[in-house]
Formats: sequence, C-alpha cells, structure tokens
Amino acid sequence: MDIRKIDDTLSVAPQITYGDVAEAARLGFRTLVANRPDHEEFGQPAMADIQAAALENGMTWVYMPVESGNVSDADVDRFGAMIQDSDKPVLAFCRSGTRCTVLWALNAARTIPAKDVFSKASSAGYDISGLAPRMAQQSDNQ
Repeated sequence: MDIRKIDDTLSVAPQITYGDVAEAARLGFRTLVANRPDHEEFGQPAMADIQAAALENGMTWVYMPVESGNVSDADVDRFGAMIQDSDKPVLAFCRSGTRCTVLWALNAARTIPAKDVFSKASSAGYDISGLAPRMAQQSDNQ
C-alpha cells in the first residue's frame, strides 16, 4: 500500500485492497474514503468488500465517488465538509491518489496560500500545477 501524507489530517493512496484495510487501521487511520466509483475499471476491488473490511476494523467508511477528470465544485464542497467532520486521520483513495489530492487541493485553496497547497501535494508526489487557475477561483470565492 502506497500511503502519501498530505497533512496531519489527510493521507491519500492509489487503489487499496481488502487486505490493505487492516494495515491502514493498524497505522491509526480512523476514516477510510473511496473517491473512486465502483466498477470504474475491470478488476478493481469491489467497494462493498473494502467497506466491509473498514467496518470490521473499526473504521468509518465514506463512499464519495468522483468521476476521473470531472471534479465539480459540489464534489469539493462535499469533500471539505467530510474532512472537517470525520474522525481523523483520514485515508482517501482512488485509482492513483490524484483525484483525492485534487479534491483536497481545491478545498484547501479556499483557506491556505496556493504555494502551500502546491508544496504539500508535491511532497506527496502529486503535480497539481495545472490546477492553478481553478485554485485561484476557489480562493476568490471565499
């Protein structure tokens, strides 16, 4: 499992498996978030199986699917509210971790400087420089 820490409240990961959930719980994650739609790709683990593993391991499960390349402002709003209200730390996953990072970045741009958002994403291995115009819009909307 490839866990990448964004900040003290959120880490992201590429697709996890049923077996990864117990390890995530052992590492202290309290909430598990799926930003990948079920059946997005042939052969990906079923979300119902990962949900069952999360509940078996005492984690809160949040299924918040977002279509790749189509992150809406409503998705960003929901993600931000979920992070605020969830037991922390949170582990969010999708196919590569990028979608989760984009959701976080667009929400974070509302309250922290863009350079800090870019730095945290980069430290986690994600280049979100293409989001600069949209992050500026998020900042302007607050």
